[in-house]
Amino acid sequence: MLKKLLPYLYLMRLHRPIGIFLLLWPTLWALWLAAAGHPSLKHVLIFTLGVIIMRSAGCIINDIADRHLDGQVRRTQSRPLATQQISVSSALFLFLFLCCLAFGLVLFLNTYTLILSLVAFVLAVVYPFTKRFTYFPQVVLGAAFAWAIPMVFAASNDNIPLAAWLIYFAALVWPVAYDTFYAMADKEDDLSAGIRSTAILFGNNVKIMVLLIYGIFFTSLWGIGLLYTLQPLYFGSLILAILVTLYQFWLIRTEKPQAYFRAFLNNNWIGLLIFLGILANYTPCT
Repeated sequence: MLKKLLPYLYLMRLHRPIGIFLLLWPTLWALWLAAAGHPSLKHVLIFTLGVIIMRSAGCIINDIADRHLDGQVRRTQSRPLATQQISVSSALFLFLFLCCLAFGLVLFLNTYTLILSLVAFVLAVVYPFTKRFTYFPQVVLGAAFAWAIPMVFAASNDNIPLAAWLIYFAALVWPVAYDTFYAMADKEDDLSAGIRSTAILFGNNVKIMVLLIYGIFFTSLWGIGLLYTLQPLYFGSLILAILVTLYQFWLIRTEKPQAYFRAFLNNNWIGLLIFLGILANYTPCT
């Protein structure tokens, strides 16, 4: 039984939870900021489950779209659809089932959030196809990953303040940086397969461009701290996160594919540090 289920678990990338964490951290930032440090248990559970489900669904629709390309990339050539361990119809059924589960969760929230969830579905479906006609699929990925933020504010306050859109912008920019590192690990294979990405667009200037994007990301986070009048501990967490980012650039000094992949994985600590900074802001000192 487990042997039959394994390809489906691999299809949903449940064996590689890094994507769940990278999607979850900005969602948690928004949950705590939208509720002034006191999010309801209901909202935390719904959005956490939603992140897990929709990340899994996103991986499935990505592999359906890329099933003819994955075999040409060394890192992805063993994926279940590329090796035909799972049929396209079975994968599509699982994708729709997961989307229905996520929609069921949103039904416990208000109408505003329900409407916004439709945008999340469209972004999840559109993203995998963008790498065929634009060099900016990472921007679409960022838009999809960050869309939980307006949904959180809509669910928590029944409105989306302007400050929430700055959080959305920061959460959109961040994946552009780390997914460019991710794409660098596959750059040569992607060029052969005709897959487009910011890693290819930036060429020899990739390090400078990613550094600039990280600069925009942290500037936005600093602005968020000022808008929400967060305490010094938050800004201290940003400084630590910046140091972690600089460590990523030390990792990629060799410019080897595996080094870029390690730098990508390192972003989990950035998300955690920022969340801890926000959490500390609302934790009373004893």
